[in-house]
Amino acid sequence: MAYNTALAERVNARISDINGVIEKKMFGGIAFMVHGNMCVGVVKENLCARVGKDAYGDLSEKPGARPMDFTGRPMKGWLFIGPEVLADDDVLQTWIDRCHRFVGTLPRKA
Repeated sequence: MAYNTALAERVNARISDINGVIEKKMFGGIAFMVHGNMCVGVVKENLCARVGKDAYGDLSEKPGARPMDFTGRPMKGWLFIGPEVLADDDVLQTWIDRCHRFVGTLPRKA
């Protein structure tokens, strides 16, 4: 299993009603795109969260958050949220909402 399918299903249930969302396999996991921009994803047991460079510093201090570094280099504006906090549905929803708000500031892609 390349990614936690149960977590992916939980994310899908919370994001699928948003206009312009599609699922796409990426990074050996699954990504949820909003109008062509990646919003959140699931890689192994982690939520991949696109929070933007401005919010990155503050949000990286939240419980369960760490730099997204699957390439060996941390990617500014992106965080991994660990499974130790994602069992809580409210925490998962909060992260999805943060990411959706950020992605809503980006230009739509065709």
